[in-house]
Amino acid sequence: MDVLNLSDKEFCLFQRMIYEIAGINLSENKKALVSSRLAKRVKHFGLNSYAQYFELLQSKAHNEYQIAIDLLTTHETFFFREPKHFDFIRDKVIPGWNGTQLRVWSAASSSGEEAYTLAMILAEHAGNKNWEIVGTDISTPILDRARSGHYAIEKSANIPKNYLVNYCLKGTRQQQGTFIMCPELRQKVQFIHANLKDNLSQLGSFDVIFLRNVLIYFDMKTKQHVVSQLLRQLKPNGYFIVGHSESLNGVVDNLIAVKPSVYQKR
Repeated sequence: MDVLNLSDKEFCLFQRMIYEIAGINLSENKKALVSSRLAKRVKHFGLNSYAQYFELLQSKAHNEYQIAIDLLTTHETFFFREPKHFDFIRDKVIPGWNGTQLRVWSAASSSGEEAYTLAMILAEHAGNKNWEIVGTDISTPILDRARSGHYAIEKSANIPKNYLVNYCLKGTRQQQGTFIMCPELRQKVQFIHANLKDNLSQLGSFDVIFLRNVLIYFDMKTKQHVVSQLLRQLKPNGYFIVGHSESLNGVVDNLIAVKPSVYQKR
């Protein structure tokens, strides 16, 4: 099968679809990404165009709709990304917390590296305090990977040695070249399928919410909607953390900036 060209009209179809589903605003420079990620699915069904694949998705009578969503949402993440945020949890949040259970939400958790980084920090510095990490993502396959806690050994590059020793198990024999988060840590982290545009009140309330490197994919209207939704579940005086390249200026007015990319609920 020859390489298919994704026309501007076809790109607009998928652009509008992913915006309506997840609020993600795919810019024109993402056209090549959309083409490459969907090409195998078009070939899988023996179709002659991306438009035919889009028509197939509209039936929603099979799992292909979720597969397309998974392919078009970004999953880049790694352990101890933007480490100053984890220093803040260690130095500010844990010492100042005196509740019955410390709950942290890793929104758009992808394959779990952020959630497990938080779990290692809490396991190491929160002592015997009761804590829980909840990770959510719109992609079901990526959540399955997160639940497994199983990663290629290259993923461990940013994990400090003491955390590797205490919380990671190196694979042997058939699992050589990989590592897995220890069972005790995995038991403290749960991963749930969720769309951040939806009402997620069933998840309960949180002391800290991480929504990092996600808002850059939203327009202002979607930013305001998503952040407002999540803030309903942030406890008073709780912390809302975004990526270092992101800001909540003009998005909401009931948060106080306590340091760059870290906000506190009034």
